Amino acid sequence: MEAYVLKQLAFDEENSNLSPREQYLRPMIDAIAQTMDLYGSNYSFGKLYGIMLFEDKPMTLEEMKNVMNMSKSNMSYGVRSLIASKMVTKLEEKQDRKDLYTAEADFFQAFKNFFTMKLQREIDVMKEALEEVIPKLENLVQTKEPSDEERQYCLKDLEKLKHAVQYYSWLQQFVDGLHEGEYFGELVNEFKTSRA
Repeated sequence: MEAYVLKQLAFDEENSNLSPREQYLRPMIDAIAQTMDLYGSNYSFGKLYGIMLFEDKPMTLEEMKNVMNMSKSNMSYGVRSLIASKMVTKLEEKQDRKDLYTAEADFFQAFKNFFTMKLQREIDVMKEALEEVIPKLENLVQTKEPSDEERQYCLKDLEKLKHAVQYYSWLQQFVDGLHEGEYFGELVNEFKTSRA
């Protein structure tokens, strides 16, 4: 328990009793949190991921709650959010009947997990809207209902939407390639070899 109290104090801005390691890691954890916030994740959850990343062992919700000084409900929500984005994994083993969680330490894998999830969600939302709107506009153009001016607007809208279809088709190929690890090449192999 003492280690977690020290860790909690270590990330308090006004703590003057930081070990050199804690001093060096605090800006790194903050940078991770800011980066995740930039891409639409909650800053506090990004900070939690950063803390878990540098933890030497899996953590329980209680330990995370103490480190982050958050309510249990917010902590549970944060952990679920990190699990959904595959930044954190719930382990099968338990500690004193409590669930254990660990952060994804491979940045290539974390990047792949996070961005494929976010981009696939964007593709799915936009594809559903495009599939609903394009046929309606095409049908409207074919009828006598719109004025010539509105028909011209519809045709311009259809041009934009068909461009969007091309873009989301390309983006789906990109996401599929990202999911398969196509874009990492030798860099990932070098990283994995150096960690072995």
